[in-house]
Parts: sequence; C-alpha cells; structure tokens
Amino acid sequence: MNTKEEKYFQKLGAKIKQLREEKEIDQKSFAFDCEIGRTQLYMIEKGRTNPRLLTLIKIAEGLEISISELLRN
Repeated sequence: MNTKEEKYFQKLGAKIKQLREEKEIDQKSFAFDCEIGRTQLYMIEKGRTNPRLLTLIKIAEGLEISISELLRN
C-alpha cells in the first residue's frame, strides 16, 4: 500500500471503531455479530489491512448504516 492508501484505511478504521464504541459494543461481540474474526476487525480498525467489500458490508450492517455512509469521508 502507498501512503495515500494507508491514510485512507486508517481513517476508515478509526471511523468504524468510533461508530462501534458509540453503540457501546465491544470488539469481540461486534466481530461475532458481523461474522468476521476479532483479529480481522482489530486489523481493520487499526488501518492495517485492505478489507474486502463483503466484510465492509457486514460491518455496515452491524453498525446499522449503509455502505455508502460507512465509506463517506
């Protein structure tokens, strides 16, 4: 990943974490509810990975928002 991509994924991960914490859901429970691994969610929230579209859809559904709202800067 280049620097621009890294910054985007860090920003996206921070947004996911913020929205999850606003709903007062711990990382482990949220990952379970979204049917993704806790380590995978951790890596996404830290901006250390490029999540697949299906994973982002599951996260958006878990946060009860649209995928477009999740990806909006």
